Amino acid sequence: MISIRNLRSPTLTIDNWHIQPDEHWCVLSKVGAGEQHLLALFEQKSIDAVYSPYADELRLPDHNELAVLSFRSLQHLYEEELKRDQSDYINAHDIGTRVKDFIPITTHSMALLTLIGLDHKIDTGFRQLSTGESRKLLILKAITEGATTLVCENPYDSLDAAARIRLTALFTQLHQQGVQIIYVINNRDDIPSHCNRFATIEQGKVSIIEATTASPQRTQIDEYFAKPKTTLDWPANHQPLNCYTHTLLAELKGCTVSYGDKAVLSNFNLSIKPLEHTLVQGKNGSGKSTALQLISGDCPQCFANDVTVFGYRRGTGETIWDIKKHLGIVSADLHRSYRVRCNVLTVVISGFFDSIGVYQTVTQQHIDTAQQWLEAVGLAHHSKSLFHDLSHGEQRLALIARALVKSPLLLMLDEPTQGLDENHRTLLLSFLERLAADQQTTILYVSHREDEHLPLFTQRITI
Repeated sequence: MISIRNLRSPTLTIDNWHIQPDEHWCVLSKVGAGEQHLLALFEQKSIDAVYSPYADELRLPDHNELAVLSFRSLQHLYEEELKRDQSDYINAHDIGTRVKDFIPITTHSMALLTLIGLDHKIDTGFRQLSTGESRKLLILKAITEGATTLVCENPYDSLDAAARIRLTALFTQLHQQGVQIIYVINNRDDIPSHCNRFATIEQGKVSIIEATTASPQRTQIDEYFAKPKTTLDWPANHQPLNCYTHTLLAELKGCTVSYGDKAVLSNFNLSIKPLEHTLVQGKNGSGKSTALQLISGDCPQCFANDVTVFGYRRGTGETIWDIKKHLGIVSADLHRSYRVRCNVLTVVISGFFDSIGVYQTVTQQHIDTAQQWLEAVGLAHHSKSLFHDLSHGEQRLALIARALVKSPLLLMLDEPTQGLDENHRTLLLSFLERLAADQQTTILYVSHREDEHLPLFTQRITI
């Protein structure tokens, strides 16, 4: 049993929270509500030293029995994998730790891998997995290491429809085996149907939702996610896309990307005209992110393929900046790669230079524009906060602002709403509709969520 009473830390407040073994809890959160502090409570390896002085009672499972599956834990594992990357020493691509090295391969574990659709990936390196695949792997890793309590942050983010069904089947099986799962969820549509107890977090305070005749649980949940009455005043620093001289913004012809004998993308074709807003769909691991990286140049194999971007054929003498100065990018790969220690304003300003951190001269106009975008996404009060101190959703908002500061010709958004609550997701989608209506940029969008497949996407590609 988990029991927390009168916890009063500087960042987290919990009056009375008692979780029985047979209860299925869902903690509802929003961007900026403080969910990262709740996750940190469960992640602590030395609870007594860190949190006990602030609580009358703090009873949690032993850390060997408790696993927190969050975006932060995924980032930590990714960075550990980068530290072990030997590519520069072996003169070949080091794929890193393989799936089969994360969990012991037994009849039981193979059955679980098959259940969640990773059985064909056992020889794939961790960094080659999609975001959705890597998160599913972490769940299996925790279970095979003996965890009996899981705390899962937005487990359905970045999963295609079939993968969501598979993950639900896994959770159902784990419940039947006595594993307790506490979900931290940002969107009502992602609430698992078997959850029977609910709590909310707001400004770092966890509140239990108790059903009453006057206010059923569902009513209280809807009130928690009620849309704000104000709309965001988006900066009007974009210019209409009316002076671009080439027929196509980007063209990929017969592109193939392979690592060893594993083909990530095979004979892929794509062309994007100015203002031809394009939606890319496909299952987890089908190569959607790789296709976008061919355009941005973040996939080294772009030079071995027939790729033309903004009139430049890749590998014909163009500079990185010739391409990047016209691109605005939001992706899980960029998010993982932003590991430098800097404040949020610096992150947004770095969008002008397409760098991780800022190493060039910054003008007052850069600062003013970046501050306008921080105001637009609701992070102005965090401009001096360290980027990595923010929640995952707040970090994603900062990266969205970073992508927009320089009015890009092509705005590439790869699962941009990952970690956002439904209100911020709706605001972002509304802004994209405004960008399309004003013909201010061309949008290349990757998403598994059907409610994000907007009518503005006149070209829809399935990989």
